[in-house]
Amino acid sequence: MSQHHRINYIELAATDIPRAKQFYADAFGWAFNDYGPDYAGIQGASPTDPEIGGLNPQGKPSREGALILLFSDDLDASVEAVKAAGGEVVNGPYEFPGGRRFHFTDPSGNELGVWAEA
Repeated sequence: MSQHHRINYIELAATDIPRAKQFYADAFGWAFNDYGPDYAGIQGASPTDPEIGGLNPQGKPSREGALILLFSDDLDASVEAVKAAGGEVVNGPYEFPGGRRFHFTDPSGNELGVWAEA
């Protein structure tokens, strides 16, 4: 199957790389590939997951850019994990046709969403 025009990599601005890594590791179990002190590749939760993005300290955190959505098997547990890791739930959880979703900001101020099937 062609990878042409598919989303391949997502880069999140990170005002503090170690803090961002700790947040995403605690909230979602993500692992990272360090490329020196100023960049960390996002590997995902499994050691066999490909690198899907990165944490970039040169980026500008935004709640106004493209919204990245993560899938969850247990939305309520994801809400609690985000809060426990130091994130802030800024919308929801709320229902929509086909499921439930919430939005949160990470410690750098990036807004992401998490959804689950109904």
